[in-house]
Amino acid sequence: MIQQIISHTPVYVWALLAFLVYRGVLATRDREVAFGKLFIIPAVMVAISVAGINGHGLLGAGVWGVWLTAMAAGAALTWLAGKERIAVNHDAGTVLQRGSWVPLAMMLAVFVSKYAVAVTSAMHPALQGRIMFVLAVSVLFGLFNGFFVGRLLRYVAAYNRQTTFTIA
Repeated sequence: MIQQIISHTPVYVWALLAFLVYRGVLATRDREVAFGKLFIIPAVMVAISVAGINGHGLLGAGVWGVWLTAMAAGAALTWLAGKERIAVNHDAGTVLQRGSWVPLAMMLAVFVSKYAVAVTSAMHPALQGRIMFVLAVSVLFGLFNGFFVGRLLRYVAAYNRQTTFTIA
């Protein structure tokens, strides 16, 4: 069964996984990142999640409210939990990102969750009609996205302050 699931997975899914692993490994090392590039991973993670949410299903458009609420909660938690200093170089237009394994773990969590939801939904289509499944998926994807959005907002706030930014 596992072989069948993997063989029916489109090639672009494996390319996306390779990209996420590559970006996640980069995030394990301290590096200066151009301000605009800070938006890439949060945008990719939101796109992956949005592609897995059905706004025409059981909750209708309400699913977006659940997802947005969970994303706001995840962003707030990430904002409040962030204690590292963020160094900004306005002359170069860069931000120093401290190395961490957390972004890689979160990217893989989003990927695995999205993959598991897609496989489960294909194997058991009736789950899409169960409120707890729909709510769980929406909340899970929202919380994951909140991590990336909250982290991005900390960098944007530091960049806009034009000084090193610390949340105590």
